[in-house]
Amino acid sequence: MIIDSHVHFWEFDAIRDAWITEDMYVLRRNYLPADLSVVLKENKVDGCIAVQADQSEHETIFLVKLAETNPCIKGVVGWTDLRAANLQERLEYFSQFPVIKGWRHIVQGEPDDFLLRTEFQEGVRMLGKYGYTYDVLIYHHQLKPALEFVSRFPEQKLIIDHCAKPGIKSKNISEWKHYMTGIAVHPNVYCKLSGLLTETHWGNWQEADFYPYLDIVFEVFGTNRLLFGSDWPVMLLSGKYAQWKNILEKYMEVYTEEEKQHVFGLNAARFYNL
Repeated sequence: MIIDSHVHFWEFDAIRDAWITEDMYVLRRNYLPADLSVVLKENKVDGCIAVQADQSEHETIFLVKLAETNPCIKGVVGWTDLRAANLQERLEYFSQFPVIKGWRHIVQGEPDDFLLRTEFQEGVRMLGKYGYTYDVLIYHHQLKPALEFVSRFPEQKLIIDHCAKPGIKSKNISEWKHYMTGIAVHPNVYCKLSGLLTETHWGNWQEADFYPYLDIVFEVFGTNRLLFGSDWPVMLLSGKYAQWKNILEKYMEVYTEEEKQHVFGLNAARFYNL
């Protein structure tokens, strides 16, 4: 079974979705499971994980409701305020929806010390009781505090979204490699092979641009802790779904069939308890 570990859905709202700027015109419309199901079928992908894009519990419920009527959605990574005084009460409420597998905060939009703030860490510490995962969404310049963050949660299932958005445009790799290597030492931390298309000059990239970064994450995380993901529909800013999947398939041609199965589905099933 092939699982896309990272997709988004929304009914476009220009005010709420202000991050989708005018130059991102391809994203300024609704993207719903009916749109994705065609793409998944064309690319022989069996299901997906729907990940929050808006920091609201309203969106979390929206994704849960989509999952109820669209079997291609195998799990949801939602948002609730992990800093809230009533967090335990909120987690108790959301535990009635087994399709919710974990949580995410848009840390890439926060100050660099956000992951190290006490009230946020206290929230993350509560997730284990409910078997929830946590998706770490950061830019590469936030990797130093991220390394300290993961070192404080040896028992919590964590996953680095989009390989921590390396500086592919600037061919920036050494500092990113240093911190990703340190993060990968922690066996409870996984990494998503997603979101890299949009870290290039949009639509103006070569397959070889990604190989140095793939080389490193495959080396340090291994094929048991890497997850195929597309970041659809955001990835449409820079390419097509089939292009990214083909890049990863071509890169993995030298790997065993079992290793391919882990990266393209089994790891997602294990990490998100599908």
